[in-house]
Amino acid sequence: MVKPTIAVFLHQPMCSIQSGNGIINSLKSHYNFKIFTKHELEYSFFDDVDMLAFPGGFGNSDAYDYLLKINGDPIREFVEKGGKYLGICMGAYWAGSHYFDLLEGVDAVQYYKRPTACTRRPHTKAMPVTWNGKDEKMFFNDGCTFLGSSKKYETIATYSNGEPMAIIQNNLGLIGCHPESEQFWYDSYKRMMPHWHQGSHHKLLLKFANKLMQQ
Repeated sequence: MVKPTIAVFLHQPMCSIQSGNGIINSLKSHYNFKIFTKHELEYSFFDDVDMLAFPGGFGNSDAYDYLLKINGDPIREFVEKGGKYLGICMGAYWAGSHYFDLLEGVDAVQYYKRPTACTRRPHTKAMPVTWNGKDEKMFFNDGCTFLGSSKKYETIATYSNGEPMAIIQNNLGLIGCHPESEQFWYDSYKRMMPHWHQGSHHKLLLKFANKLMQQ
C-alpha cells in the first residue's frame, strides 16, 4: 500500500528543523515526506502531496509575510481544494485570520494571554492538557488556543482551563503544544527532563494525522 505524502515546510527558526524532524519521526511509519521552503515551488509540486505540515519554532509570527509571499497562494489553493493542513504551534497560528485565513468562524490566539489561562508567561513548560480524555503534560512554548463556536470544529485536546488546544476543522488539524517533541528538547531544560513522554506523544500525533487524513 502506498503511503500518503506530507510536504513539510521548513525555515529555521520559525518553522524549525527540530520541529520538522519531530513531525517526520512521529509519522514516518505511515507517511512519506518531501520538504519545501520559502523558495518558489514548481507548478506540479503539490501533485503527489496529500497533506501540508507547518511546524513550530522560535521567532515572530510576522515572518509569515516574507516566508510565504511567493507560495502563499498555491498553498491556500491546495487547502481550498481539499488538501490537508497540519499546523503545530507557529503552523497553527498561520491558519488564522492574519495569515492563510483558512479557519471558518474560529481564530488562533495566544493561550497565555487568555483571562483564565493557567500560565502568564509564554516560555517553555510542561503544559497540563487533556487529550482525548487523558491527562498529559505536553511541551509548550507560546502555543495557541482557538476562539470561536465549538460547533465549528472537533476538539481533540484542551488546556486545563477547558479551552481548546488541538482541533480538527474540515481538512485543518491544528495543535498549540508540541506532541512531536523529542528527548533532546527536554534534556535542554533541567526542569523539563522529568516530563519526557517516552515517545507516547508521537503516537498521539500519528493518530491525530490519521484522523485528519480521513476527513
